[in-house]
Amino acid sequence: MDWTINEASADDADRLALIGSATFLETFAGILDGSAIVAHCQREHGEAAYRRFLGTGYQAWLATVAPGGAPIGFALLGPADLPGAAEDGSDLELKRIYVLSRFHGGGPGKALMQRAVEQAAERRAQRVLLGVYRHNERAIRFYQKNGFAQIAERRFRVGDRDYEDIVLAKPLGSD
Repeated sequence: MDWTINEASADDADRLALIGSATFLETFAGILDGSAIVAHCQREHGEAAYRRFLGTGYQAWLATVAPGGAPIGFALLGPADLPGAAEDGSDLELKRIYVLSRFHGGGPGKALMQRAVEQAAERRAQRVLLGVYRHNERAIRFYQKNGFAQIAERRFRVGDRDYEDIVLAKPLGSD
């Protein structure tokens, strides 16, 4: 497949919202309550949420596929707000990295990860952190292959239930 990755702007908030909701639903349908998924996506993956992220220091990269430039994935990097994050603000969080399952293994996920890690290094972060559902084994393997290791745990609320996440970190080299 012929895909490209470009830095996203606030003008791409609708595309980020679409991919965020689609991949969250695709990943958690049959695992989490359906009504809770819909409410979560409306709140956390709405266009306004992505405009807010991009207006408050987050950066995003959008993967699109040719022909036509349809969105197929994105990565969102910003301030770390996870257990185990350095109190001095030297860590950044890969808040989201989502790729439609049809494109898994085809390279866009790895390229999005690389862009986010490169940007974190340019911003002189000490580590990149992320949270992932404890039972999302495919994602955990992907993160481990990309140099992430577990440093903490957290509870992640969707609807009226808490789910167990693990927090992973990738140390970045210093110059």
